[in-house]
Amino acid sequence: MNRHPFVWIAAAALTISVGACAKKTPPPQPDLSGSTMTTPAQPATDVDPRPSPEVADQRPDPLSGDLEAANRHAYEQGLLGDVYFDFDRADLTEQARARLARNAEFLRSHPEFQLAIEGHCDERGTNEYNLALGERRASAAKDYIVSLGVSAIRLRTISYGEERPQCRTSDESCWALNRRAHFMITGRTNVG
Repeated sequence: MNRHPFVWIAAAALTISVGACAKKTPPPQPDLSGSTMTTPAQPATDVDPRPSPEVADQRPDPLSGDLEAANRHAYEQGLLGDVYFDFDRADLTEQARARLARNAEFLRSHPEFQLAIEGHCDERGTNEYNLALGERRASAAKDYIVSLGVSAIRLRTISYGEERPQCRTSDESCWALNRRAHFMITGRTNVG
């Protein structure tokens, strides 16, 4: 009889340990497929899970407008700029080469544009001499741009000599502004 309570306690302990080790199945989940109600654990079905596209800038590209607007934008944004020369010279300074490199970068990224490179001079010298000097300045700028990978057929040169000054005061600060090669967008081509 002394063993009987021991057997009973051992059987109870075995039942408890087997019950604790038994795999429990999760309770059944309710079927919500026909329900329109959502819970925090269930994502809404009426919302597109894909990310919404970014809203495109509604402003038109200023370079796609008329040529006058494209030129104005290119100069205001520093995309195109004039190249300046020393007195009675047509060779390029380091500063001129740096500006031409930026102009070439713009032209390579916009192959649709055709440009005129205008050669200009200050008022000193004869008209004939200044026309020839303006042509050498425009040609020097064109040659350097072409060496940087811009197609020569997109560029034409023209000399205005002293006929179209940027500044009209007769002093060195003004003359320096007139000794330049000026870039002007003159047309577009179909590149695509």
